[in-house]
Amino acid sequence: MKDVNLVFLNFLSKNDIIRALDSVLKDIADCPYDIKITVADNSMNKDGLKEALAEKFPNIPYFNCGDNVGFGRGLNMVFKQEEARYYMTLNPDTYLPDNSHTIERMIKFMDEHPKVGMMGPKILNMDGSLQYSCYRFDFPSIAIKPLKQINWDKKYAWVKKYSDRLMMKDFDHNETRPVDWVMGSVMVARKGAVDEVGFFDERYFMYMEDSDWCRRMWEAGWAVYYFPEVQIFHAHGRLSAQVPGALRALLKNKIARIHLMSWLKYMWKWRTNNKYYSV
Repeated sequence: MKDVNLVFLNFLSKNDIIRALDSVLKDIADCPYDIKITVADNSMNKDGLKEALAEKFPNIPYFNCGDNVGFGRGLNMVFKQEEARYYMTLNPDTYLPDNSHTIERMIKFMDEHPKVGMMGPKILNMDGSLQYSCYRFDFPSIAIKPLKQINWDKKYAWVKKYSDRLMMKDFDHNETRPVDWVMGSVMVARKGAVDEVGFFDERYFMYMEDSDWCRRMWEAGWAVYYFPEVQIFHAHGRLSAQVPGALRALLKNKIARIHLMSWLKYMWKWRTNNKYYSV
């Protein structure tokens, strides 16, 4: 059995994937763990990713998902192909710092904390500033999340209040601690927990599947942890916020509509469960 099944999911992000892979392969050059890296492709090789991988990283498997099947489903398809002690997601627009032994340190943390089902590291913007990547299961804050996605937190104080609470801006992000959920850009999930709760819920095409997965972890008694001793850079495009205004965003921005549909599915699924699992 592999130690880690690490999957990148591509959608027209060839250049990002190549850069991210380069950083990962440098990171694990002296890693004691057995790590399988696969690139799953939701864009059916329209950007020439398969050929680019064959040229630059011939030992990295390429998996064609056959269509744009969504974020969770695309990752699940590859996770299910290779059993591992840990399953790891890594977005194409991420970058591991040089000489950081990032993946080794994350797996070591999980090995040392057997009751932790899921963990996420500290995430930094490309300029080195903090990117908020852990959240609360706070019903009012999740309820206004679509408004945050269209930047209303920058316009209205009441939206900002709940948005700040959702993103846990009131705690020291240098502190290792349990959190309700971690961002899906970088997640490490334990096999024992996954065997119990399953992989990503494929009803979500994109967005909210990370929250849902972490909530199922907590419901089954597995802790979710934020581990800031490890830091990863993430470009974080926020595509759903590119069209200003709520109505215009929904009419003109397909990503905003996808986000809204996932949010509605999430709110309906967990409508009778609004409890917290961390402070």
